[in-house]
This record gives sequence, structure tokens and C-alpha cells, in this order.
Amino acid sequence: MTIRVLGCSGAIAAGFKTTAFLLDDDVLIDAGTGVGDLTLEQLARIDQILISHSHLDHVLAIGLLADSVLRLRAQAQRPPIRINALPETIEALRRHIFNGVIWPDFSRLPSAEAPVLSFHPFQVGERLDLGRGRQIEILTAEHTVPACGFAIDNGSGRHWVFTGDTGPNPALWARLAQLQVAHLVIETAFGDDECELARISQHLCPSELARELSQLGGSVDVHITHIKPGELDAVMSEIGVLPTPHRIQALQAGQSIDW
Repeated sequence: MTIRVLGCSGAIAAGFKTTAFLLDDDVLIDAGTGVGDLTLEQLARIDQILISHSHLDHVLAIGLLADSVLRLRAQAQRPPIRINALPETIEALRRHIFNGVIWPDFSRLPSAEAPVLSFHPFQVGERLDLGRGRQIEILTAEHTVPACGFAIDNGSGRHWVFTGDTGPNPALWARLAQLQVAHLVIETAFGDDECELARISQHLCPSELARELSQLGGSVDVHITHIKPGELDAVMSEIGVLPTPHRIQALQAGQSIDW
């Protein structure tokens, strides 16, 4: 399996795109501004989107993608793109985005009988079958809105794990202790000079990251995501001096992870 990093920044600027990953060629994990780097043909191949939570930097591209591929999918009589998310996230998308005011309701367009999007709730702890031997487990997250993370099994029992946006989360590490983690994508949204802001917004800073990673056994490839533009070097310098057995590096847009 291959994960392509479309976006991994905590905000936008030239060269910085917000969170989105492409699993193989047909599944999006979060739908931030990085989705815009895909060609129209690549967009049209997406059949499922998994959303970690309702914040704009993770969902912005859903409606724009639907508008871009509506005609192609209708002509090909393709089924709706499945939007998989927590029930609270789906409710937020329906109420605040696909409401006919901010954006059209693409779960009823081009027709209610054959829409381009459909919404499908999941729960933390559930395992979804994405086809082609791909299984994904919904993980707990601690954030300011209902949120989750994801663990993808490549068929051999080795997992690519994305924490989503989260503050300290003991339940996550209890579950990961039961899994074989090959790659961990974990956020560190703020430097240690803003740890109080990280606490209030339920994100991580380097010192909190160290406490979280101390609960992860073995030696894992750890990829840091959600750093704000302009703060990458400072945050990674603080992370670089952490005492940890794990191999830590900043995630980069355009990077591919095979496992």
C-alpha cells in the first residue's frame, strides 16, 4: 500500500497545504487544501473519503472535489463518493457546509437518486473494509470537536497510523500497544513557547509529544504533521533534542510512504 502526502501543514502559505493523504489511488484521508494538487482524472478516481474531524483545514476540499467530478462521475454512472466520518462530523458538514448557503448539498446533486456524495457514519473502534485487502480501524482522538484517528492494516498486520488532531490521549497509546505500528503520523501544532495554546486547543507541542511517544513501545518511524508555516525549523529543532528511541522526521507534502 502507498500513502501519498498531499498536504500536512497546519495552515496555508505558498508551498504549504493543509491535511490530506491519498491511499493508493482511490481513498482520501482528510480533505484539506492539498487535494487541489491532484489532476481532474486523479480526482475522478476517488471513491471514498475518511474524515478525522470537522475543522475547515481537514474538510475544505470535499465540496470543491464534488463540484469538479460531478459531470465525469454522472457520465460514467459511478456510485456516490462515500464520505465516512463520525456522526457529529457528518452533522457539522450537513449543517454548516452543504447547506445551500455556504455550498450546494452535493448529497442531492445532480439528483437525489444519483448524488455525487453520500454520507456514512462510523464509530471509534469500528473497522472498515476499504476493499483490495485494506482494513482501517477508527482510533480515539482528543480535540475541541469530536475527532478520531485512523490505523490502516496493509494485510500483514503492520499499520500506518494517523492520530488526527489530538491533545494528550492515553486511550490511543493503550490501543497502539496492541498493534504493530510501522509508521506513526502525529501532529505537533505548536512550539514549546505556545504549550498553553496547544493545551487550550487540544493540540501537541514538543514537550507533550515526548510524553505521548514515551508510551509507544519499540522503535517506530514517526512523521510530524500539522506544523504552522514559518515554524517548521523551530518546532523540529525542539523535537530533535527529545530523548526517544523513535526515528522522527517532519512529514513533507509530495512524500510517499510504502509499507
